[in-house]
Amino acid sequence: MSAKTQRIEVTLETLLESVDLAESISMRIAEAAGFSEEELHKIGMAVREGVINAYNYGNQQDRRKKILMTVELDTENMIVRVRDQGKGFELHEIPNPLEEENLLRTSGRGLFLMRAFMDKFDVHTAPGGGAELVMIKKLPDKDSGNGTHQPE
Repeated sequence: MSAKTQRIEVTLETLLESVDLAESISMRIAEAAGFSEEELHKIGMAVREGVINAYNYGNQQDRRKKILMTVELDTENMIVRVRDQGKGFELHEIPNPLEEENLLRTSGRGLFLMRAFMDKFDVHTAPGGGAELVMIKKLPDKDSGNGTHQPE
């Protein structure tokens, strides 16, 4: 891979079908970047959850609104951004789905999965409003067979 960042930006309709499309695009890019089958599954699930959240909670299924997905590959990471045109939210305000009083609630589970499946996860207020989910997965170490991989 060259030192230059590679980037694809896709504008998705606020439709359930956009979830499959976003997952497919991100998994193809991840596969080309050399991720294992297990990591491909995790990336695909994280992107699915992100787009489902944008569809349901961000855009509230309003077909007039769009979902913007950006996937970047730099020299070290795959960075996926999912932006909606909703009101936005603060990550710390979402209840922890693992706390006993929240175990039966559905709210927060997708965020929990995105955080678990990716190396870094954050939420920002997008320029112009809405939420922007930022999910980062460290690229596979192509030299891991020779002992140069440093655990974090």
